[in-house]
Amino acid sequence: MKITRITAIPLSYRLPEGKTVTMGIGSTLKRDAIIVRVETSEGITGYGEAHPGRSPGAIVSLIHNTLQPLLVGMKATDCVGAWQRVHRMQLSSHGLGAGTCLALSGIDMALWDIRGKAAKMPLYELLGGSRRRIPAYAGGISMGFQPAQALAQEAQGYVAQGYKAVKLRLGDTAKNDIERLRKVRAVLGDDIDILADANTAYTIADVRRVMPVLAEIRAGWLEEPFACNDFASYREAAKISALVPLAAGENHFTRFEFGQLLEARAVQIWQPDLSKSGGITEAVRIAAMASAFRIPVHAHSSATGLNHAATLHFLAATENAGYFEACVSSFNPFRDMFGTTFKIGEDGCVEPPDAPGIGVEIDESIFERYPMIDGPGYMVKF
Repeated sequence: MKITRITAIPLSYRLPEGKTVTMGIGSTLKRDAIIVRVETSEGITGYGEAHPGRSPGAIVSLIHNTLQPLLVGMKATDCVGAWQRVHRMQLSSHGLGAGTCLALSGIDMALWDIRGKAAKMPLYELLGGSRRRIPAYAGGISMGFQPAQALAQEAQGYVAQGYKAVKLRLGDTAKNDIERLRKVRAVLGDDIDILADANTAYTIADVRRVMPVLAEIRAGWLEEPFACNDFASYREAAKISALVPLAAGENHFTRFEFGQLLEARAVQIWQPDLSKSGGITEAVRIAAMASAFRIPVHAHSSATGLNHAATLHFLAATENAGYFEACVSSFNPFRDMFGTTFKIGEDGCVEPPDAPGIGVEIDESIFERYPMIDGPGYMVKF
């Protein structure tokens, strides 16, 4: 079974008035996604999701004009071989590292979908896992900068749905962040896990002010306080409190960058995104490397239900898996356009789909509703 064609399908939507969420990187006005379709000589078609990297047109061009010629004609079940060819000819040569990782992630995910469909096995089973229940936290683009009482009420709504953990957005001002953290803890009580994400907006001075409060409310982690390559700040922040682990990884690509995280000895929680870090093939390697050092993997989830489903399969087959990030965004048609991918239970857990491959039925006629809006992957204003 050979790869015959690779097609990247860019999708976009604008957030309606009143649905924007403000966080450390600004107020989101539009969202993009890229669905990757891989066709084979035996008629089996696989689908994956590539993160748009704030430049969907560039990633689509890279898939069509650079990676497709490298991969067409290869065995569709040879995920490792395809990954290695792209690494040798593009990732490790002539640059375009981050863009290539995003593009390759969607292709690799589609190849695993093909493998599962050919074997008539759900992806978690193909990866050696089982259909176990996975703890989930309320995440996605939600719980941003808003009055503390309104934020607490929003968080309460997710707890009422069944979630035992919620993630708050930091990166406003240290004073406002502290007020929101304390208010949400007071309203939710002691039994709900509160996680925090600064979206790279913090300085070391901010962390010194906020970290004691994160320890006070027993936060599960502080995510991405700094830029992904600012290892010096991560090392310094790790000295401030041993009670609150630092988390990062959604903006790190391949096991080689995660190896740098390991060498920095500052980030205690890893968060690879299957649509960014190199796909399922590379995420399995990253998780294995983390397990040797007792580092938990709480995978980051992106825009569509396709990536959510793939992430659930991956976590179900990962020994050191932690939380699944459930998108609870008040407006995200990408999450639901293929049907309901996950459903939170009273136990605060979710399960992967049980159909062959990734287990998501793709109706391409839906794509007509979301024509690409070129420009940054998401536009922001401050």
